Amino acid sequence: MGTWSGDSEEPNGIANPKCPACKGAGFVHPRLPSGKPDYSRVVTCRCLRHKLDNEQQARITRYSSGGIARRFDFENFDPEGRSADPGVRQKFRAALEAALAFAKSPSGWLVLTGQSGSGKTHLAAAIASQRLKEGQPALYISAPDLLDHLRAAFAPGSEIAYDELFDRMSNAPVLILDDLKAQSGSPWAREKLEQLLNHRYNHRLPTVIVTATSLEEFEERVRSRLGDPAISRCYQLEAAHAPTPEADVMSLPKLKSMTFEIFDHKRVNLPPDKRENLAEAYRLARDYARAPEGWLVFQGENGCGKTHLAAAIANENLKAGKAVRFVVVPDFLDHLRSTFSPESKVSYDKYFEAVRTAPLLILDDFGEQSSTPWAQEKLYQVINYRYNAQLPTVITTCLSLEEIARRFSSRFVDPRLSLVFTITAPDYRGDQRPQRPGPARRHSKPAGGYE
Repeated sequence: MGTWSGDSEEPNGIANPKCPACKGAGFVHPRLPSGKPDYSRVVTCRCLRHKLDNEQQARITRYSSGGIARRFDFENFDPEGRSADPGVRQKFRAALEAALAFAKSPSGWLVLTGQSGSGKTHLAAAIASQRLKEGQPALYISAPDLLDHLRAAFAPGSEIAYDELFDRMSNAPVLILDDLKAQSGSPWAREKLEQLLNHRYNHRLPTVIVTATSLEEFEERVRSRLGDPAISRCYQLEAAHAPTPEADVMSLPKLKSMTFEIFDHKRVNLPPDKRENLAEAYRLARDYARAPEGWLVFQGENGCGKTHLAAAIANENLKAGKAVRFVVVPDFLDHLRSTFSPESKVSYDKYFEAVRTAPLLILDDFGEQSSTPWAQEKLYQVINYRYNAQLPTVITTCLSLEEIARRFSSRFVDPRLSLVFTITAPDYRGDQRPQRPGPARRHSKPAGGYE
């Protein structure tokens, strides 16, 4: 056991197993005011404390989204932004200057709000990148990821205890918390985020908050901290444009060309009954396009013409200046998943809400892509909302009603709202054999395909 004279720290804080104070033991007897060792007490040597601190920092760094911080820095950030509006550019420069100052000398809170695509995540990640380049600790993490890590810490096999993880996150020298929302899921999630924010607020720990939610939407106890001028500086950024992933899908040449005028509903090569069936589908689609009301569900095998009719309904309404959202279901789910990425220019909430509440929604290729629990739940939320609100909706599917989950199909067949029509015409490409996929077969197609 060594004695501690107060100068046992190695250069750069690196622990030395042969520390002159503790002789590699890691513990020392502190000295009394007289200079003699106090053999009644044992304390951790500085060298061991530095080693433990470095190990703890390395462990917590694994929870940081370091890859994002490495990709986004101030060097690849446009200081003028992408908007031509002088007022927007002025706000943009002010936020950039605040971020640069915070990265150089973190103090207080920096709150960045604004639309998706406004650059706020890039600024926040650049702060983390700058700190890490200078060898300074910084924890960059999104609020959903933070909560997931905390939940995982309850698992018996977790490498870090929940209390230790929460303590390290709460006391990180610099915390950059991305994607904070006014409503963060369960009461437990809201409580954990509030505890973390309260701790950092009370201890005045340097913190960057990024949110697409306006401060007015947060509960008072959170809003009062985010907007406290004594500790917090708030900057609102605006995007030059923030289109949703599906915003221009109807401008794709293939879909744009799918009109009623070029739809061949008199295919002479078809048997009379199938030709009559296709003509009836055409009539239903035209009538619906003139006055969209209720639901229209087209069933049929690949290539029978159901996507063409759905796109024609969309084109007819767009021509009349009406709002329409055409969504290919597999693509919708992919886009929805991609919004969870910090690089996404579209927020999950805004994109999901835009689809769910569209004045006229066309869901093309509803099928087995909805088989995962998460996908099922997202689609159910869309379907159930539109069913209860009785919003005009067109759905195309290769599946029979028996192959669709009951909670969906029961809404599709409700005669008070919906009309289901099965197109019996075969694939227009010339294959006359029925080839509707069975329940175990997965089907997908690119946006704009003729179905």
